[in-house]
Amino acid sequence: LEIVNGILDISKIEAGKLEIVNSPYNVRSTFEELAKLIKPKMQEKGLDFSFNIAPDLPKTLLGDHANIKKIVTNLLSNACKYTDRGFVHYEVNCVNSGGVCKLIISVEDSGRGIKKESVDKMFTKFQRLDEDKNTTVEGTGLGLAITKRLIEMMGGKIVVQSEYGEGSIFT
Repeated sequence: LEIVNGILDISKIEAGKLEIVNSPYNVRSTFEELAKLIKPKMQEKGLDFSFNIAPDLPKTLLGDHANIKKIVTNLLSNACKYTDRGFVHYEVNCVNSGGVCKLIISVEDSGRGIKKESVDKMFTKFQRLDEDKNTTVEGTGLGLAITKRLIEMMGGKIVVQSEYGEGSIFT
C-alpha cells in the first residue's frame, strides 16, 4: 500500500494534479501524534527517541496538514530505518512574523549518514543510496523525492547536513 501510494503521489505531482489544500489544523496535536506513531518503531530498534515542540507555536495554523504529516512521517521513518543504534531527535520550531508562522521541522539521527557526493542524488525518484549496504532495508526510493516536491509546493525548502558514518539532520 505504501509503495502504491508513493507511485500515485509522484505521478500526481509530476502531472501537476496534486493540490496543496490549506485548512485550519491543530498544530501541537498534529506533531505530537506523529511522534507517538513512530515511537514504537524506535523502541523496537532500541533507539533513544526524543522530540521537542516549541512552546510558541500557534494553537492553530492554516496549511495542508495531510501533506505535512506525509513529509514528517517520511523523515522520521527514514531516520528510524537507517539508524541501527543511537538516537533520533525530532524538533518543531517556528518563526512568527507579521501574522505568518514559518515552521522549522528537523529530524536528526546518529545513523549511517550520507556521502557528500550522494546528497543531491537522494531526492531523485527511485534512487536508493548504498544499495549494497541496504539490502535489508525496504523502500522504493520515492519517499524523499515526494518529500522534497511537497515541501517546495508549500513554499519551503529541505536542507540536509550529514556526516557519512555519523548521522544526518534533515531540516
